[in-house]
Amino acid sequence: MANRASSHTQLDLFAAPGEAGPKPIVAPAPADAHLTRVSQRLPASIYLGTSSWSFPGWRGLVYAADAPKTKLARHGLAAYARHPLLRAVGVDRTYYAPITAADFADYAETVPDTFRFLVKAHELCTLPFFHASGRYAQRSGERNERFLEPSYATDQVVAPCMEGLGAKAGPILFQFSPQPFLAIGEPERFVQRLHAFLERLPRGPLYAVELRNTELFTAAYCAALADTGAVHCFNVHPSMPLIHEQLRLADAATGAALVVRWMLHPTQRYATAQDRYEPFNRLVDEDLDSRNTIAAMCLEAAAAGRPAMVIANNKAEGSSPLTVCKLAERIVQEME
Repeated sequence: MANRASSHTQLDLFAAPGEAGPKPIVAPAPADAHLTRVSQRLPASIYLGTSSWSFPGWRGLVYAADAPKTKLARHGLAAYARHPLLRAVGVDRTYYAPITAADFADYAETVPDTFRFLVKAHELCTLPFFHASGRYAQRSGERNERFLEPSYATDQVVAPCMEGLGAKAGPILFQFSPQPFLAIGEPERFVQRLHAFLERLPRGPLYAVELRNTELFTAAYCAALADTGAVHCFNVHPSMPLIHEQLRLADAATGAALVVRWMLHPTQRYATAQDRYEPFNRLVDEDLDSRNTIAAMCLEAAAAGRPAMVIANNKAEGSSPLTVCKLAERIVQEME
């Protein structure tokens, strides 16, 4: 089977510097001279950012003053993009419901041309059955007909994303949350369906796949991604092997780009991390092993001329902007 998208097309998604966006309504935190120097030394092909941006606890780190979550969600992105190291962001709201091309365009108009978005695909693309709790409780046990359905993903995810973000679009991420995938067949069957799905998506965008089921992380899965031009999203999450172990199976040197999501400290669960780390304004549990591994991966990608994107979550160490700062410092140190 032929590779479905050229690496040149995908690399363009991360290319081209440009002018800054409009003056933000929410004021950015004062520029930090040290972080500015770090950003000037960081390779331009390395894009660091956080998972969303609407956190009031980031006052002094990202934002100049207190602001409610709702105001930050609507107006904080411009201030976020003024931070010297935050040149990417994960758009999480799209996982819960699709948004329009106009919504994406609003985001794009807010940030510089050097900025990139990682967009999470709507969860119906990656949910085989409806669960007994949450948003789909009334459909518990039903098969989801939109699971790995290329036309739905194209119409509701890919087309509005690319139309609205244009050159500022980074990876489109298909996140497969932890679930009993054996209900749809053995891992081999999952790989077959995933391959067919990726093969039928529009050419051009960079597609990344994130797993949360270790049994699905196989050599056949990695081969399916390589064959269709997609990439594995390396992730730091307790439900998956450690990131250096993922490297043993999924070669980070292949594919059009490196994509990493640093999600959750290996010793924590989501709910306990939320309580332990709020208001997300300091590092509580530093994860030096993950930091060192990710820094090395980014430098390897830069040396090979491949873009790298790392998206950090507050629950990785306690404060994702500070996680990004420490990671950037580590990358620059390794360059010396």
